[in-house]
Amino acid sequence: MHITRAFLDGMKEAAPQEVHIVNIIDKHIEYYTGCFTCKHNGGECIHNDDMKEPLDEVFESDLLLFSYPLYCYGMPASLKAFADRTMPLSSMVMKKQGDRYVHVGQADFSRLKYMMTCGCGFPNTKQNFEPAVMQFKLMFPNNHTIITVPESPMFNAPEAAEVTVPRFELVKQAGKQYAETGEIDEKLLAEICSPMIPEMCMRVSVIMNLYKQKTATRKDIYTPSPVAVCVVFQMTINADKLNIHNTLISIYHLIVF
Repeated sequence: MHITRAFLDGMKEAAPQEVHIVNIIDKHIEYYTGCFTCKHNGGECIHNDDMKEPLDEVFESDLLLFSYPLYCYGMPASLKAFADRTMPLSSMVMKKQGDRYVHVGQADFSRLKYMMTCGCGFPNTKQNFEPAVMQFKLMFPNNHTIITVPESPMFNAPEAAEVTVPRFELVKQAGKQYAETGEIDEKLLAEICSPMIPEMCMRVSVIMNLYKQKTATRKDIYTPSPVAVCVVFQMTINADKLNIHNTLISIYHLIVF
């Protein structure tokens, strides 16, 4: 949740924020069955689980922020289950929107803004984040902001502070800017989403680690650097009243080891 925390710290510099954090992995959320019952009865689901509380918070929110590590080029299973179960927010009625058809909402969500922060361990962005980004854009075609961060496991390693601390400052700057204007400057966003270490340096590191693993003996077992271990898994829903004090921010995060 490092990037999300830095972003929220920046928002708090612009104005006070009320933040709610819910750990998704601790919630009992059943998988979506595709029965469409909720679309016929006004939004009531057949499952009796923990989904009602986060859905209620959506109605009170102004910004929904999804924060998570990249798993198999998309959302982790628990977060995907949550996203699937937002079906009660829409009805069976369809309308054409651009080149596609969408379900009409059971309430007016036009005020909502959407944000995605996603990290992966690979040293580059290309051919990694595209499926997750496309999914998010299709889910929330309007008012969305997307931050993708390669090499994100380094945020867990104190040894990487030389490159991670400056990146945190950029993210805080983006958070403050977003709270003040509702947008992030394209140049700043591109810098945040760029690799912290040049790709060639990362390739050398990988080769050296492979060599150490290959040459390790029972008495000299190679232990991977903490930089190579990803332990943070999050989903966040934020409610932000931009340019207004006492903003409500609801954060749903998921930590997986």
